[in-house]
Amino acid sequence: MHPIIRQLETEFLRKVLPRFDIGDTIEVHVKITEGDKERIQLYTGIVISRKGSGSRATFTVRRIVQGEGVERVFPLHSPKVADIVVKKKGIVRRAKLYYLRGRVGKGTKVREKIGALLEGSGATSSPKPEAAVPAAPAKA
Repeated sequence: MHPIIRQLETEFLRKVLPRFDIGDTIEVHVKITEGDKERIQLYTGIVISRKGSGSRATFTVRRIVQGEGVERVFPLHSPKVADIVVKKKGIVRRAKLYYLRGRVGKGTKVREKIGALLEGSGATSSPKPEAAVPAAPAKA
């Protein structure tokens, strides 16, 4: 990338970004302009993809509204996105969760990472060491 373009892009990048990954349930605060008034609208859903880098980075949020799936793509560094709040951390094994499009009801659930939002408090879930199980004697 050309140095001048890179310099122009860095001016418009968001300074503080929340840490969120694919599978997380987030709340996006979007600025909506109606006439001469401006208000904040909340859009809550599961992050199913992230694309791009720099000023072109985007993320897709999916939610179910009246039984119909609705997806919305947000530019990460857009001034229209006022805030991004992570509600739940999810455990997924895919980079893109497009398979959620074909599922309904409980099939759209993503496993939740317990204690993930309590960062720095030492209360995060960690695997407990299992007690040693004596091996069964070998049969001769």
